[in-house]
Amino acid sequence: MTGVNLESITKRYGAVQVVHSIDLEVQSQEFVVLVGPSGCGKSTTLRMIAGLEEISDGKLTIDDRVMNRTAPKDRDVAMVFQNYALYPHLNVSENIAFGLRIRRESKEAIASSVDEVAGILGLTDYLERRPADLSGGQRQRVAMGRAIVRRPKVFLFDEPLSNLDAKLRTQMRAEIKRLHKRLGVTSIYVTHDQVEAMTLADRIVVMNDGRIEQSGTPMELFVNPVNTFVAGFLGSPPMNQVQAVLAKGANGPQALVGGTVIDLPKLDALQNDEGRKLVLGIRPEYVTIATKGDKNQVPLEIDLVETLGSEALLHALLDGVPFVIKSETIGQISKLDAVTGFTIDPDLIRVFDGETGDALPGQDRAV
Repeated sequence: MTGVNLESITKRYGAVQVVHSIDLEVQSQEFVVLVGPSGCGKSTTLRMIAGLEEISDGKLTIDDRVMNRTAPKDRDVAMVFQNYALYPHLNVSENIAFGLRIRRESKEAIASSVDEVAGILGLTDYLERRPADLSGGQRQRVAMGRAIVRRPKVFLFDEPLSNLDAKLRTQMRAEIKRLHKRLGVTSIYVTHDQVEAMTLADRIVVMNDGRIEQSGTPMELFVNPVNTFVAGFLGSPPMNQVQAVLAKGANGPQALVGGTVIDLPKLDALQNDEGRKLVLGIRPEYVTIATKGDKNQVPLEIDLVETLGSEALLHALLDGVPFVIKSETIGQISKLDAVTGFTIDPDLIRVFDGETGDALPGQDRAV
């Protein structure tokens, strides 16, 4: 079974280092998504795995074979690009078969493989069409078919859905997930879209400035982000981050946000250091709206209500800083314009150090 292992992988362009000694082990048949903002090094990392970029330092192994100096064609990986990279003068069947023809496989074997892959991807009725006669989603399926037909040990996806509209992206995400379950091939997928990462991945690797910030299952990263960067990157809308100061309350630690007091979880790291700077991570989904007269609410000022059907986003100001609440609309749509604050279980607040941005110890929750 095929795994991919990166040991202290570094990439430099002259004096500029863009990937900083990263370590990553991808298990056989695992679907790993590299996610992060533009310029964080995720595509460069993928291209080093594919052999399209030279590795400056470190060791790359695929199926326990060192691949640093191995040509791309000999790594037994297949890559699906953002721009499809189809041959416009060839029809769908010829595009899918191109790699097999280069390998000089028999006509019978090529025809059988193309028919099988076309059936998997729903392209059987389009085999005689050229790329110009296809929709964006169909072209992307052809690009995937050209990769699948080679039966590689590893699939590499470089932002394959970014050129599609929102509806097609949703459809293609589901197709890619089903395809992975059916084929069981080790897959590494690059995207800047955290929704793609959350829905597709067995494991997410969050990158920033050429380094890995955190790696784990989608829910591990959502519930237990290790720092404010990960907290602000995953989630739609992302986690609210509120500047605060530690205070000692009668029943446990509290945070002062301007003139407002918020109860905090009872963490050992919060038993001392009164006056310490904190960042409170509050998920929009974890907040309960409050109206005038409700007790123990944190007051805020509603600026805008976005109604999205079964739920709504309430844009507010907390101590002059933007704060978002996600609320159900069913049964309480009339309350949304009358919201005066919110309440939250202290144990649902993620507390970060105000200086380093790192999560305080002792607060990870089971997922």
